[in-house]
Formats: sequence, C-alpha cells, structure tokens
Amino acid sequence: MNPSFESFLVLIISLEISIKPSLVTNLLIIIFALIYLIIRKIKIESLLMLIFVPFIAAFTIFATLFWFSPKPDLYYALNLSTRVYVYTLTISCVTIDTDETKLARSLEQNIHLPSKFAYGVLAALNIVPRMREAVQQIRTAGMMRGVYLSFWSPVLYFKAILVALNSAENLAQGMESHGYVEGKERSVIVPIPVKKSDWIISAVILIIVNISLFMFK
Repeated sequence: MNPSFESFLVLIISLEISIKPSLVTNLLIIIFALIYLIIRKIKIESLLMLIFVPFIAAFTIFATLFWFSPKPDLYYALNLSTRVYVYTLTISCVTIDTDETKLARSLEQNIHLPSKFAYGVLAALNIVPRMREAVQQIRTAGMMRGVYLSFWSPVLYFKAILVALNSAENLAQGMESHGYVEGKERSVIVPIPVKKSDWIISAVILIIVNISLFMFK
C-alpha cells in the first residue's frame, strides 16, 4: 500500500476513535492490527515489546480513571486505555512495511510536499547515528584529557551542536554539488505510484471502522 495512504489512514482512524468512543471498535482494530503484524512476520521480540511497553501507559490511564477517580467508570477507563494500543499498533502496521526514505519520497511525489521537506527529513534521520558517534568521540576525547563529560553536561551538548552545524553545512554543500536547487523541478529516481487498490483498500477500511463506531459502543 502507498506509504502516504497508510499514514493518512492511520491518522484518520486515530482521530475518529478519539472523537467517537467505542470499546468494541478499539478491540477490533487491536486484533486486526496484531493479525496483520503476524502475517507480515514481525519479530517475536518486537511484538512482545509492542504489547508490554504500552501496557505501562495503558495501565496508568486505567488506574487513574477507575481506581483513583471519584466516579469510577469501567467502560470509560477501558476505552481510553485501549486507545494506547490502537495508536501503537496501527503506527507499527505502517512502519513494518515502510521505511523513512520511502515515506519521505511518497510525501514528496504523492502529497506534493516541498522537496526540501523530504530531503530535510532524510538528512535529519541519517545524521542521528553520526551525532551519536560524535557525542561518544567528544566524551572519549574529554576523558583522555581527564575531563569527564556526563550525560547532562552542557559542555557536551554545546560541542555536539557545533558538530551538527558543521555537518549541516557539509550536507548543504553536498546537495548543491549534486545539482539540488530549491523550488526547481527534479527527476524521480524511485517512483512511488498511487494504485487503484490504494483507494479501494483505504475506503473499505474507513467504511468498516465507521460502521463499527456507530454500531457498537
């Protein structure tokens, strides 16, 4: 499925279940999302993480609304706590099929967002590992001089910012040397097409979700 369609489909479903509470719909979405993730052969470790990590937030919401509320409401507590899993699992259904590069290209080609947005997102994502290496190198260099830079040390982050600014300048020069000009039409190396099946699948899913929202509480 087209990455842009997947992303907007998840966004619309998230907004709808936020506006119209329906515990049954939440549970159905969770079940189908888990089935989809299993079909896509998600790693068992990742699946367990998706189940147990959101449990902390879901349990906190449930406990606050049911056990510590002056007027406990079991349905309301379950409805809001299951939304945590709906948001987490639906986003996981998107990310299991789509990497950041494909999503950025889709947003540029299909949604017609500015190319500088797509390239900016890709640049930011690709620079994160380099920033981690730079921070580690700065800490190591400091320890060799007898200076320990802790995780919350402002000196560490000041030096990291300088490294980031230098990397940003090098990246801008590299893009210009490869012929990038802002606002100019560019050729597409990897096309991300929009198929009829994308429209059909999105429409069917939205219809099913809306029917469930208004039929079940």
